[in-house]
Order: sequence, then structure tokens, then C-alpha cells
Amino acid sequence: MSRISIVTQETADAEQKALLDAVQKKLGGVPNFLGILAQSPDALKAFLGLYGIAEAGQLDPQTRERIALTVAQGNSCEYCVSAHTAIGRKAGLTGDEMKANRAGTSQDAKAAAAVTFARALNDNLGDVTLAEFNAVREAGYSDAQIVEIITHVGLNILTNLIGKASQVDIDFPKVSLQAQAA
Repeated sequence: MSRISIVTQETADAEQKALLDAVQKKLGGVPNFLGILAQSPDALKAFLGLYGIAEAGQLDPQTRERIALTVAQGNSCEYCVSAHTAIGRKAGLTGDEMKANRAGTSQDAKAAAAVTFARALNDNLGDVTLAEFNAVREAGYSDAQIVEIITHVGLNILTNLIGKASQVDIDFPKVSLQAQAA
């Protein structure tokens, strides 16, 4: 059970309801995670703003989901692994690809560089080596795209923190965390 109550259309005040209505219109539903964020309309507005900017960037939806999956797995956030597995399927990722993403790589060579870099950013709190940085650049990512990869890692760390701290109820088909390699 969630440690923070989930704001719903029925329990929302006017400001929360307006935000949740916008989410409903865009997504066709309101994930529990966003109902948690709605406790603070300012926090939800900030998240939606950053998410909107990140979504409009140069990275394709598949790469964004690959990044989300490797970060969620790396941070042991079962809610986010479950959510991004469902979203990843809608974006066209296969089960094998998402398993590879959760392990920090990809079946696609260029995407593997982005996912590996994202995992290094997450694992090392941004303190990546020059070799890790150069590898993503050599794979064909521009400086703008590298900034977007970093932004997506940060955005997903935020969602992982909210998901884990609140112990939000999973409202996607539940996906268990993969065992970490020793």
C-alpha cells in the first residue's frame, strides 16, 4: 500500500483536478505515480514540464524507454520497471530488447551506446569516465543528444525516488526486478 495517498479525480481539489484532467487527456489515464505527485501541484507541474521538454527532444521514444528501463532496474524501482515495460512495448520494443536494456545494453549497436552511457551515469552519479563519454559520442550521438541522455537519466532517477519512497501501488502489469549480476 502506498505510503502517500494517491490523488484521484474524485479526491482532487480544483488545481489538482485541472492537472489530472490534462494528464488524463494526454495519456488516456492517470498512473498512480502521477497521482502521488499531484499531492504537490507544483511538483506535478515541474515534472510534467521537464517530461514535456524531454519528450520533444531528439531521442526517439525507443531510446528514451531503453534509458528508463536501465535506470529503473539499476535503482531497483519495480514500479518504474513495470511502467516502462508497458510503455516500451507500446513504443515497439521486444521482450528480449527490454531484458537487454535492463541489463544495461541493447541489441541495437547505437542504442547500446546510449544505454551503456545512461547506466554509467546512473551507477556513478554522473561521474563518468572520458572513455564512457567518448564511446557515446563515437556511436554517433551529438552533444545535444548526450545532454538529452543525461536529462532522461536525471528524470528517471526522480521517478525512481518517488516510486520507491512512496511505495506507490503498481498499476501496470507487474514486472519483477531482474537479479543483479554479482
